Amino acid sequence: MKYDVIVVGGGHAGVEASLSCARMGAKTLLISMLAENVGATSCNPAIGGLAKGHLVREIDALGGEMALITDEAGIQFRILNETKGPAVRGSRAQIDMDRYRVIARNKVLTTPNLDLVQEMAESIIVEDGEVKGVKTNLLNEYKAKKVVITSGTFLRGVMHVGEIKQVGGRFGEQSSEGLSHSLRECGLEMGRLKTGTCARIDASSVDISVMEIQNGDKTPSPFSFRTARKEFGETKKQIPCFIAYTNQNTHDIIESNFYRAPLFTGQIEGTGPRYCPSIEDKINRFRDKDRHHLFLEPQTMEATEYYINGMSTSLPPDVQQDMIHSVKGMENAKIVRYGYAIEYDFVDPRELKHSLETKKIKGLYLAGQINGTTGYEEAAAQGLMAGINATLSFQNREPLVLRRDEAYIGVLIDDLVTKGTKEPYRMFTSRAEYRLLLREESADTRLSRYGHEIGLISDELYERVKLKDEQIQEGARLLNETIFTPNKEFIAFLESIGEDKISDTITAQQLVARKSFDAEKMVKIVPQLAKYDPYILEEILVEGKYARYVLKQSEEIQKMKKYLKIEIPESFDFRKVSGLSREIVEKLESFNPPTLQAASQISGITPAAIEILHIYIKIDQRKR
Repeated sequence: MKYDVIVVGGGHAGVEASLSCARMGAKTLLISMLAENVGATSCNPAIGGLAKGHLVREIDALGGEMALITDEAGIQFRILNETKGPAVRGSRAQIDMDRYRVIARNKVLTTPNLDLVQEMAESIIVEDGEVKGVKTNLLNEYKAKKVVITSGTFLRGVMHVGEIKQVGGRFGEQSSEGLSHSLRECGLEMGRLKTGTCARIDASSVDISVMEIQNGDKTPSPFSFRTARKEFGETKKQIPCFIAYTNQNTHDIIESNFYRAPLFTGQIEGTGPRYCPSIEDKINRFRDKDRHHLFLEPQTMEATEYYINGMSTSLPPDVQQDMIHSVKGMENAKIVRYGYAIEYDFVDPRELKHSLETKKIKGLYLAGQINGTTGYEEAAAQGLMAGINATLSFQNREPLVLRRDEAYIGVLIDDLVTKGTKEPYRMFTSRAEYRLLLREESADTRLSRYGHEIGLISDELYERVKLKDEQIQEGARLLNETIFTPNKEFIAFLESIGEDKISDTITAQQLVARKSFDAEKMVKIVPQLAKYDPYILEEILVEGKYARYVLKQSEEIQKMKKYLKIEIPESFDFRKVSGLSREIVEKLESFNPPTLQAASQISGITPAAIEILHIYIKIDQRKR
């Protein structure tokens, strides 16, 4: 009954947390309400997307599992925003939901140092402000110095289907009442959020011939840097999705039943996700739209059941039937599972340190939807970091805290713990101010050294990453050192490859920065690059195109790093700082940021306020 780390909850956050703890050498226990649902994808049958794909690759670069499972269970792979710049592209994969869950559970069951028990955590055992373990519904007491809570939507979960309310954390499963009360008793500030899912329909009852087909990429790219890319692209089997549309009849059906929608009647109190609204919310907010996209996504390789992406709802069953049957191609659709909304408790993430340890209870870590996020990827990223930091703390080592300029994971956690959230938080590329540095394909060269240092990335894999980085840097050096003059011979060469002439001396890097330049042309002007494989060449090309902007962002980061090093004393009195507004003082007192960099990330804290703080901290240091 004694462990080093206990992880509560077997969703995506719990899987990553428990695997990382065990692989780093901690004796770990994973407590899950239902063992067969460890790693279950409760909502959409897909992993990744815009910005979310970045998170998955960063998880992989640090030694997490989500990307590897996705490559194995994936049934369609696509690069979103492919025609746009590399910084805002995103990888997305449809998955076989059943297969994904089985793979994840088997990883847990076969990992040394990791035990799995099917019980419900009822309360946290705390003594003198420090966590000591967990008590379950079977009255078992499991002791540990570190506890990671990844409860998902199960804290006092209530599901809504029309006027019907049912207690539960997921359809067919119980909610966790005791654990929620226990966290409140620990003094943690908590709130209420809402999310939802759509109906699933029998694939044989749908006429896909009248819908638009959406295939995967011709040559699919794997998520994991550990998956052999060439073999994957040649052998991975893919199946299509289909696009349908709502119409005026659909909208009329929904609008005429607003009075029965829990979202509008006051039945639902929690705040829902702004960027993934229910269909009734979309019809209400976007009345000028004639139609909305619906994506029919297969839930398994056999494609016997479709998930209707874009039609999340908590409307009554009869209304769900009518609105689905109003869609072209779905007139005879048979509903296998009805959509529903779910409300649940969450902890204000401002209660957390950047390590995801709670400020009030030593050794207690929180990860996933309990921190106010939405999405598998956001949950998995937090679970990995919470597991890593719980283990590092147990081993008396410094926590791993990623900066905003290092990773989307750093942006995610920093946003949560400094700004908090009043609605389910979703990651977007626009949230990352240094996104040119945080491209998907660079996740391994950015983060694998951390994974290697903590023991989640092997020596062999890390050597491969270092070789890749060296090749990219060598390519960038060649581009900068190769110089061309506007002589007749070179101007004629440029014309032969469809490029405009030059009038001044120019480097290869400046030429490559042209929008018209691709990898093939790059090799023609710098033949030494021909020795690299196509994937390395693509990275060299991107580095060349964005070199000027990357340099500018790097200079901004160096300016910010001076703030990163300046700590705000714990006893610092913000009220004594002349020149700060009452609102800014209140925010600083509420967040109690440990550094000036952390203070700068608080919403409403101006650069001028940071400069004033900087001066007063120096004065305080001199007095001391």
